[in-house]
Amino acid sequence: MGSRQKKQNYFANALVAFLLLSAVCLLPSLARGQTIPDKMVASVTNGARATPDLITYSDLVWQLALEPGRQLSDPPSSADLNHALRLLEDQILILQEARKLPSADTPEANATRDKEVEIRRNELAQAFGGAERLRERMTRVGLTSEQLDLILRDRVTVDQYLDFRFRAFAIVTLKEVQDRYNQTHGRQRNSGRIVPTLEEVRSRIERDLTEEKIEGEIDKFIDDLREQAGTEIVVLSPV
Repeated sequence: MGSRQKKQNYFANALVAFLLLSAVCLLPSLARGQTIPDKMVASVTNGARATPDLITYSDLVWQLALEPGRQLSDPPSSADLNHALRLLEDQILILQEARKLPSADTPEANATRDKEVEIRRNELAQAFGGAERLRERMTRVGLTSEQLDLILRDRVTVDQYLDFRFRAFAIVTLKEVQDRYNQTHGRQRNSGRIVPTLEEVRSRIERDLTEEKIEGEIDKFIDDLREQAGTEIVVLSPV
């Protein structure tokens, strides 16, 4: 694609995103219960659809609010907002890939996702110390129960797609297990400590290596998505 065409696509997507969000919604202030104008922050497309997906300021705040252990500031810092923006950009790119699968929107797939959303909601409540504390957190940032379910549904879709694409292909060899065992436990021999045998820790080492491989493949996959032809991430309002 020529540079002129890329520039035309860039500004076309920016214009589409602006027009789609020309109606301004309101976002409650974290501490005072006041309202501030929501704004469109970025648009993301992999070129598969005419209309890009949008990321708003409220999306960023909700992302931060749903991270257990994170202290909410009013307003959020630029570093926190950019952290949330990067996560949401990556998620949307993966979602756009997941939508290409014929099985992504079948009744069976939707039913499975609905069940998983309920599980994720319960897990999230536990992470915040209970359903009431989660509701308080949501109220602070104007996040409704219906909006939470949509966010969790997207997260489930992303995780299911990544499992489908990478987990079955993450093979750990016996040599890799042996090498990790020697790295982590070999130095403890003759130290007077009780050193577990390879068989005692083999399943844990295999699990750790598998997750590391999957994480590495996912990171590479996301980098490739960002660089592939057709992908355009347009930041319309820097945070």
